[in-house]
Amino acid sequence: MLKSIINLFFPKVCFTCHELLNDNELDLCTNCRNNLPITNFHFNSDETVLKIFYGRVKVENATALLRFEKKGLVQQLVHGLKYKGQEPIGIFLGDWLGGELATIEAYKDIDLVIPVPLHKKKLKKRGYNQVTKFAQHIADALHVLYVDDVLIKVTNTNSQTLKNRFARWTNNEELFTLQNKDSIANKHILLVDDLITTGATMEACITVLNQAKNIKISVAAMAIA
Repeated sequence: MLKSIINLFFPKVCFTCHELLNDNELDLCTNCRNNLPITNFHFNSDETVLKIFYGRVKVENATALLRFEKKGLVQQLVHGLKYKGQEPIGIFLGDWLGGELATIEAYKDIDLVIPVPLHKKKLKKRGYNQVTKFAQHIADALHVLYVDDVLIKVTNTNSQTLKNRFARWTNNEELFTLQNKDSIANKHILLVDDLITTGATMEACITVLNQAKNIKISVAAMAIA
């Protein structure tokens, strides 16, 4: 009864189509959930994401949960998470991907999860890093540490949404720095972001993380464009 009263005044709606959810639905309605473009990369040993980094930086394993398409369901999810304060989307996707990675041998030696950071000015403006909840819940699923005080973004950049591929790549030079690097020495790190396009942002992060001794890096994202 209490649940029904709460739903009356604060109805739960689907993150994508915004229709009312049934009692047995969480976060997304059944129709939208069934229509999400799932990649299954990590289940199929698919190297689509890994190939992005070939010849650029060494990556052990790489995956993305969903495929990003303009005006598609995934764009609505990512947009709601980044710009509309819908942080539960990060929790939903983190629990989903984290639960899957926990069943896969290649990810069972992960020691810690690090999110791609926001610059402090953008963090203050937005109020949160859209990757935080996603990364935290992946870390919880893998039973490893979540670490956000090692990789730091030192250059504030404008949104990359409207930049072309070359501009995105050149825009990621000297963006990040590393602190407390001894704390990640000899670790297998899972670097996590919301969206992989050219891979330039993650490449910049990996280059900086490699300043630590004897580390391995895998990557995971909510979606790949």
